[in-house]
Amino acid sequence: MAENPDRKLVFLREEMLLGRYLTDLKLSTVPATLDEYLKQVVTPTLECQKAGGAMAVKFEAAYLRSLDFAPATEAEARAAYSEYFRGSPPESARYKVLQDFLFHYIAAEAGRLGIVVHIHTGAGCGGYFKLSGANPVLLDSMINDPTLRKTKFVLVHGGPPYTQVTAFLLSKPSVYADFSEQTWLYGVRALATNIRDWLEWYPEKVLFGTDLYPDTPTPEIGWEEIGWQPTDVSRRALTLALTGMMRDGEITRERALELACMALHDNAAKLYGF
Repeated sequence: MAENPDRKLVFLREEMLLGRYLTDLKLSTVPATLDEYLKQVVTPTLECQKAGGAMAVKFEAAYLRSLDFAPATEAEARAAYSEYFRGSPPESARYKVLQDFLFHYIAAEAGRLGIVVHIHTGAGCGGYFKLSGANPVLLDSMINDPTLRKTKFVLVHGGPPYTQVTAFLLSKPSVYADFSEQTWLYGVRALATNIRDWLEWYPEKVLFGTDLYPDTPTPEIGWEEIGWQPTDVSRRALTLALTGMMRDGEITRERALELACMALHDNAAKLYGF
């Protein structure tokens, strides 16, 4: 259920992406049934990406709809797919059912294949981005789904401004978070507060990230400067968070060095099997 004011444009974009996948799979048309779509498009695409070295699959769903993925039966999804197959956007509620079902199916297949699932959470760009729909707590039902226990989820960006919600979601065995994007949304001290909050809870779930690109380059500022900025901020914020924990007697210097290595490298290496 796209929340963009022009659903037809969103639907067209989805059709263009699907067309690319069909070409890659050497299929001339969209499969006529949901079962065929799953077997001929979704699973082969994920298997191909895995064989090509993909470590994760990313959902940008928060830019198109709310993250409230609800359980959906295959029968409900089949009915919605039959409308999609005819080439026009299904009615919003039924289209959401199909999206919910496909999200679950893709997440389950990713878990089977050992591919991590990335989900954009928190603030996003654009004048129509709905912040409340990107709150990571909306993923609760999926994260708690026993059929998805083999799937590892990364809450990309850590859900700003809902970073404290993320801290509690890290208690789930399959959930991780990176602090990308926060590296330019927050100043060093504010980011340090967020990182410290996570490190005090589940340090083995915290991942380094940057996520900044030159969308409005100028002669004075290019990729080099913009690439350096979030990396510099993240390292200084991590240092400030660990120093505060040391001064408050929560950790030793040796443990601080260990946590720094975990956040900057070791946690990701373990998660992705480097």
